[in-house]
Amino acid sequence: MRASIQAKKLAFAIFAWTSAMAAFVFFRYAQTPELPQWAVGSADLATLSIYMGIIFGSLHWMSNLIADFSAINRLPYVFSVIFKGLFLLLGATTLAYITQYLNMWAIENHMTTLRQMLTAHILYSPAFQALIVYLVVVRVGLAFLEQMALLVGFRVLVNIGLGNYHKPRYEQRLFLYLDMVASTTHAESLGDYRFSRLIQDSFSLLADTVTNNEAEIYRYMGDAVLIHWPLKDGIKEDRCFNIYHEFSQQLSWQRLYFEEQYGFVPKFKAAAHCGQVVAAVVGVQKQEISFFSDVLNTLARLQDQCNPLGQRMLISGSLKSRLDFAETRYDLNNLGPIKLKGKQHSIEIYGVSPKNAA
Repeated sequence: MRASIQAKKLAFAIFAWTSAMAAFVFFRYAQTPELPQWAVGSADLATLSIYMGIIFGSLHWMSNLIADFSAINRLPYVFSVIFKGLFLLLGATTLAYITQYLNMWAIENHMTTLRQMLTAHILYSPAFQALIVYLVVVRVGLAFLEQMALLVGFRVLVNIGLGNYHKPRYEQRLFLYLDMVASTTHAESLGDYRFSRLIQDSFSLLADTVTNNEAEIYRYMGDAVLIHWPLKDGIKEDRCFNIYHEFSQQLSWQRLYFEEQYGFVPKFKAAAHCGQVVAAVVGVQKQEISFFSDVLNTLARLQDQCNPLGQRMLISGSLKSRLDFAETRYDLNNLGPIKLKGKQHSIEIYGVSPKNAA
């Protein structure tokens, strides 16, 4: 799954940079009555755009990959942007030198003269300097969009940009609520600072699991997090179950780290519910897409039943009725109809556990 995600990121980077290079080539060459010397026809301009888009898109993706899987990811964001920008500029300069070197090798084979010509043709070329400025602008712009997508979610960013939720509309959504067990006790024993670090460490392990299951984080609420999907996406391939159990597995794999830093391994409980919600953009200074429905209230009440029922994960009967358990890897334990706090009617509740659980 991670390979497919990186492939999508690479495809997006290439598409974005191809579009950017097409705009650069158009305004640089297409507005002049004569084509550059190297171009036989206008089709060569399109070829150049695609060529540069593939090169810079690949460099863009590589810089993100290096930053994500190294200590750079833990530095302040501005340093990460500077690294990615320098990586791209170094790649662009290297590419320009190699291209010019190959073009001029047949003309002049003397290294000193060749080096002087390369410097004159590249570093002091107005076209190359304009390209460098353009690369900086595009790279910073894409970095800003990437950071915004991390803050609010890619789909939310697109929907806000397109204005899809400026008028409230009905949707079918599936929500998963994760909450730390005994968080109050942990906060008192660790103190505010160490407890906040515990939350950071815990939810950093959740990021890949959320991405791998094509979910989105709706909101962090202290030691809890609310995750959601469009209903048809959330019920596919056990995604609404996978996130919780993969997250628990990640915490178990990091047992030594958590015990060394905090003296225990944090545990979480979960609840999942689905139904119709109203989605709308709220706010002016800080906009976000919010969901309004009794579904969220029911979900919170359902999650409160984990401890009394001795369960780590619960789902509602309405969600169970929409799941296809022909090839599922999980068992459901019918806990019967239970009346939730503040509700007039009882609902069916099911406990969830992996089939291979002891």
